[in-house]
Amino acid sequence: MSTLPISIKFSKYQGTGNDFIMIDDRAEQFPVSQPLIEFLCHRRFGIGADGLILLRNAEGYDFRMVYFNADGREGSMCGNGGRCTVRFAQDLGLFEENTTFIAVDGEHKAVACEEEIFLNMSNVSGSQQDAKDDFLNTGSPHYVTFSENIEEVDVVAEGKRIRYGDVYGPKGGTNVNFVQVLGEQSLYVRTYERGVEDETYSCGTGVTACALMAYQRLGMAEPISVKTKGGNLRVSFVPHTDGTFDNIYLIGPAVKVFEGIFSVED
Repeated sequence: MSTLPISIKFSKYQGTGNDFIMIDDRAEQFPVSQPLIEFLCHRRFGIGADGLILLRNAEGYDFRMVYFNADGREGSMCGNGGRCTVRFAQDLGLFEENTTFIAVDGEHKAVACEEEIFLNMSNVSGSQQDAKDDFLNTGSPHYVTFSENIEEVDVVAEGKRIRYGDVYGPKGGTNVNFVQVLGEQSLYVRTYERGVEDETYSCGTGVTACALMAYQRLGMAEPISVKTKGGNLRVSFVPHTDGTFDNIYLIGPAVKVFEGIFSVED
């Protein structure tokens, strides 16, 4: 006997070019599966996105954010996805301006202004550094390397080499960020994202990692402006003498692109 298709409403949001399929799953009826999510994120055969996000209920919070990478697997924290989820939740009427929600890396607070979302990121406990490069976790793992001209960098080839290399490959891989200093308080960042397995237009946790390392390595004062392929972000933070950071905010736009309905077999 054939099964009837299930119709699921979705919205598409983007934050500085990092785009996401957003689904109101407070009833928890979305049929989560790795092949389905990978198909929906496919840019030729599906809706097309860097990831898919379910908005669910969470006791004591305005909502829960559940993030899946474009490969269909549940991922670590996504900063731009977090800002888009905040805007989505605001559009759904779950809060007016200030919100507190829960994600895979814990509690987050955010303020949704007309033009920008101020997203409070997880505290950072420190970084691993060598002569040139850095590794730290800003809710997701990030490798950071500075370059004189990142337009000349083959982000995909170099990103894959590091992501799958002997150091990080056995640990599940890492996101890879290439950073160029533009001014006293400004950076240009390009990122290879694991799970997407490509360069994305922007990566919120990556931008955050690069800003923290610009402070630590170069003494760059916050707030730090960051240019990405998809637009401009800002990062503010409070540094401490022991190398930790708190009160970290990722600041930038989050915009609804369109909405629609897709059908899947039950």
